[in-house]
Amino acid sequence: MLPIAIQLYNVREELDADLEGTLSKVAGLGYRYAELAGLYGRKPAEFRAGLDKAGLAAISAHVPYREMIADPEKVMRSYIEIGCKYIVIPYLAEEDRSTGANYEEVKKGIAALCGTAKKLGVIMLYHNHDFEFEKYNGKYALDDLYDTIPASLLQTEIDACWVKVAGVNPADYIRKYKGRSPVVHLKDYYMPEGVKGGQMYELIGLAKKADAGAKGGFEFRSIGDGVQDIPAILAAAADAGASWLVVEQDRPTPGKTSLECAGASLAYLNSLKS
Repeated sequence: MLPIAIQLYNVREELDADLEGTLSKVAGLGYRYAELAGLYGRKPAEFRAGLDKAGLAAISAHVPYREMIADPEKVMRSYIEIGCKYIVIPYLAEEDRSTGANYEEVKKGIAALCGTAKKLGVIMLYHNHDFEFEKYNGKYALDDLYDTIPASLLQTEIDACWVKVAGVNPADYIRKYKGRSPVVHLKDYYMPEGVKGGQMYELIGLAKKADAGAKGGFEFRSIGDGVQDIPAILAAAADAGASWLVVEQDRPTPGKTSLECAGASLAYLNSLKS
């Protein structure tokens, strides 16, 4: 199996409360690699020291588009200092998406960021949600982005959860970008028929009132405990030439903690090795 990292956004509340202690607990679950989502008020050298002490290595970082575009070299260099090989655009605000007023300008901005990343020796990735599967220029907006910016500049970080939520087969979509998919996000969920809607974005903390999951509604789940065909996704990632798998669970399964879910996800993935 490919090496497995954890997206530290999973345990963001714990990191806010106790950075070093939480990094140590993450390593204690068996993780050795991490994908970052912010520095929690630390300087890059301080954050790297915390990772080093816990026995974790950073492979990549989610960095908001608007944060990067304001000062690309400075922002990217801070994550390079921590050891990241990949810089990831994790999300676009409504006005910056294909359905918003800024999209063509944003595509140019992303291309410019990709050029800066290449100059600095790191690889720019784009992490999707489901809204990139709206049609734009006769194709999915995500495909439009990847068709506009060449693979030599922009590669993929396909999030299997949001692909499936959009009604597309995750394994097939990962294979579509064979040779352009170095990092694949593993994410599982449960969603009853007809539930899709704004509540999902409340669950990832992008609405004012984050909901831990209404009874019978959309729930993020630990890997292997939801609707995803995880073995098929793993096979597709290998076929596509991926180098890394990243475990992400935006909110814990109701009744469990974020660390419990992270541990369950890794235990499930490790069970598939035998």
